[in-house]
Amino acid sequence: MGKYKGFGGSGMNQNKKVPNVVKQAQLMQEKMESVQAEVEKQEVEATAGGGAVTVKMNGKKEVKAVTIKPEAVDPDDVETLEDLITVAVNDAIKKAEALMEEAMGAITGNINIPGLF
Repeated sequence: MGKYKGFGGSGMNQNKKVPNVVKQAQLMQEKMESVQAEVEKQEVEATAGGGAVTVKMNGKKEVKAVTIKPEAVDPDDVETLEDLITVAVNDAIKKAEALMEEAMGAITGNINIPGLF
């Protein structure tokens, strides 16, 4: 045995592991892209004011529809309607983000990877 005990062999076992790890990472990336595309197609719905304002948003966080009940429209109180829309949109964004986090967490084992999505 040479003077470097514990480093016996040619390192072939280590070299075989690296391509396997890279392949696994590539497969995970492909799966994540597929799941992300599916989540982006899904819709979430959020309401405010007891259903006076409803916002539908997709997983890309694009607003698809805003529904306002007639009783929510008061020409003398536009600020309340604006607030209801803001609340509903923000809630829809949170739901879309949660949908994506849940789907990606299933792949990553809930490991927090900064900048992932």
